[in-house]
Amino acid sequence: MIQMLAPDGTLRADPRFPLDVTPALCRDLFRDMVLARRFDEEALALQRQGELGLWLMALGQEAAQVGSIRAIAAHDHVFPSYREHAAALCRGISPAELLAQWRGIAHSGWDPARYRFHIYSLVLGAQTLHATGYALGVRLDGAPEMVLAYFGDGASSQGDVNEALNWAVVTNAPIVFFCQNNQWAISTATAQQMGAPLHLRAAGFGLDTYFVDGNDALAVHAVTAKASDRVRAGGPPALIEALTYRVAGHSTSDDPRIYRSEAEVDLWRERDPVSRLDTLLRTRGWAGEQYFQQLDEEARKLAEQTRAACLALPDPALEETFRHTFAQEPPLLRREREAMSAYRASFADGPGPVAAAGR
Repeated sequence: MIQMLAPDGTLRADPRFPLDVTPALCRDLFRDMVLARRFDEEALALQRQGELGLWLMALGQEAAQVGSIRAIAAHDHVFPSYREHAAALCRGISPAELLAQWRGIAHSGWDPARYRFHIYSLVLGAQTLHATGYALGVRLDGAPEMVLAYFGDGASSQGDVNEALNWAVVTNAPIVFFCQNNQWAISTATAQQMGAPLHLRAAGFGLDTYFVDGNDALAVHAVTAKASDRVRAGGPPALIEALTYRVAGHSTSDDPRIYRSEAEVDLWRERDPVSRLDTLLRTRGWAGEQYFQQLDEEARKLAEQTRAACLALPDPALEETFRHTFAQEPPLLRREREAMSAYRASFADGPGPVAAAGR
């Protein structure tokens, strides 16, 4: 497993993956991870208070996401699954845009073309096929970009992912598949769902494969940079398996205490990606107390902004359900919408039972 920054903060170079480890790079990666974690914590609190219908935390996986997303070009297109909040924040997606889907007021809260970041996919592994198809279009058009597709170890057991890996190699699509192996597919451990590590299985399809410490932001950054450079230069598609850990439950509807021990969680808390980079910054003298204090204040403000943005999200009108069913509204659907609106307007004291049911 490729590792540059050990859990105790010890840094060592890997000549296979050259990386200019500067204080600025480490401070930037650390800031991204701290802000992502604070946003994640605030979203969890909002869900527990009934402001979000569901939330899937990325706690413990910040290094895998930040290290990888910061290693590719801004114009490269990203296909996430549904837990890539840190990567989304790095792409400039706002808290309000990220929370809209989980508040139940939109199918997605952002424009994929604007951020070069596709909408979340809750259908397990489906985004890998979408990403491969998009990457094939990039190759055929000769566009100066590549594709990064995130998925989890559980999704790797799905047919969609295996088809995507095979088709990407057959077409030499410019794509890097990035698996965040957090070791739990809801309540199924990795050892119970696969007989061989994913990076070995992917090599059998013909991909360039890498196995990296997913809690080491520097190693993830270096590996992703090398893999994307090779793909961009016309090499075969690549797969990166980042070994990390899902500290929280699969979602806010899940109680992980039922199927895993606290001792296991404690072991992985000792390998926390944020703590190890914090240790490096402090021991090397690359960040002083003023930097940490300013970052704490920035994180506090982000939490406040996240809460305010969530509570300010407007409930959509029921008419929008009709308008978004088809790209172009058919005449019959338009008449149904108009009839529904007229029925609502007939109630003198409010929008009527149909609107109430819509809420």
